[in-house]
Amino acid sequence: MKFFEDFELGEKFESPARTITEADIVMFAALSGDWTPIHVDEEYAKSTAFGRRIAHGLLTLSIASGLLTRLRIVENTVVAFYGIDKLRFTKPVFAGDTIKAVAEVISKEDKDQYGVIVYDVKVYKQTGELVLTYVSKVAVKKRPFRKDI
Repeated sequence: MKFFEDFELGEKFESPARTITEADIVMFAALSGDWTPIHVDEEYAKSTAFGRRIAHGLLTLSIASGLLTRLRIVENTVVAFYGIDKLRFTKPVFAGDTIKAVAEVISKEDKDQYGVIVYDVKVYKQTGELVLTYVSKVAVKKRPFRKDI
């Protein structure tokens, strides 16, 4: 568990990996309501630049976020998700691809009651190709003040 003060610029965190499944894509389509043919219609997808169905970009983002959460870095100190900037999908992700995320602390913003950790996040698939990049901001508790010191 880390408090705001514990983070250092340049510090990196690498998530475990996870394979995107056919079930993930179908369940995300149902959950989000995004039934765009590129995701769910194999015949249609054959006629696209990708030649087959691709995972939703937001599914990839959601799974990457979950993979980073599994590291439990701020499990008991997180205040709130603060935002995403510079989101860019760079390569397609297909069912059967395995992704992992690498987050690097690029800045810290001190607020009155908490601090904001700013990460540069890169998501890669098993081939080493970058599939997603974004800047993530997370509000984190400050270390409690101790009067007995």
